[in-house]
Amino acid sequence: MVREALVATADAPGYPLTAGNSALRGAVQQWVADRLHCTATVGVLPTIGSKELVAWLPTLLGLGPSDTVLFPELAYPTYDVGIRLAGAAGLRSDAVVAAGPGRPAAIWVNSPSNPTGRVLGVPHLRKVVAWARERGTVVVSDECYLELGWDVEPVSVLSDEVSDGDVTGLLAVHSLSKRSNLAGYRAGFVAGDPAIVGELLAVRKHAGMIVPEPVQAAMAAALGDTEHVREQRDRYALRRTALREALESAGFRIDHSEAGLYLWATRDEPCWDTVEWLADRGILVAPGEFYGPAGARHVRVALTATDERVAAAVKRLSA
Repeated sequence: MVREALVATADAPGYPLTAGNSALRGAVQQWVADRLHCTATVGVLPTIGSKELVAWLPTLLGLGPSDTVLFPELAYPTYDVGIRLAGAAGLRSDAVVAAGPGRPAAIWVNSPSNPTGRVLGVPHLRKVVAWARERGTVVVSDECYLELGWDVEPVSVLSDEVSDGDVTGLLAVHSLSKRSNLAGYRAGFVAGDPAIVGELLAVRKHAGMIVPEPVQAAMAAALGDTEHVREQRDRYALRRTALREALESAGFRIDHSEAGLYLWATRDEPCWDTVEWLADRGILVAPGEFYGPAGARHVRVALTATDERVAAAVKRLSA
């Protein structure tokens, strides 16, 4: 279905709309309403995957040396990179009080988290939103793993439960790479405060940040279908169960990991020792230090390998 939509629009020699065509915009708005439980009117904008938006958002927002951006203590490295590209100051902390009396320009929230799989509940998100609104701080929520909740049901910052139906100052970043296995298509979008989305659109038009027309068609098709999402979840769930049981049998402890595509594992030793131990068994993982100093004793184990590779890893862990 998705590939059929891509092929059907392959003859697209003209420039696509930076704002996204009407079919895609409608599909995103419907998905936000249905899946994120958001009744507010939201602005939507397709992005070339979610990573480019994460990297360039501080710049697109016009931030610079006089601005501070908060991001999670354990975080996808591109948050920090994007802040540095803008020349802004980054503050790594999970506690908003770390900002002191200052008024940060923006705060990144990542739930479910990459790398830990931690999910922030409604009370936590409501506190972040209230704190940000008191200071005029933009809340940007990276929710790319939202449809991959295992032990809990992740909630969007745009949800009425969190926003009270008011998305002012709020942005949610989403990707079809995970839910729809479309990483190679570079298909993502941002939704939220129409005024901020409008500002992003104005800049992106001049920066040439445009999603190709065939990819827009594929995105609209993917967002309108839930069956393939269920099939993807089922595959990941089987891999997660097998890897978790094998790791725990091998002496690992799994922390958080209640959602997303990773297991946040530790043997209570320096992460590089764990990386070496697993590499000796032909298993490659990411050292926790990649995501911040607080990850120094963990590794991130991905669920994205093929079933055959996951089965091989389970066998090696059990040997």
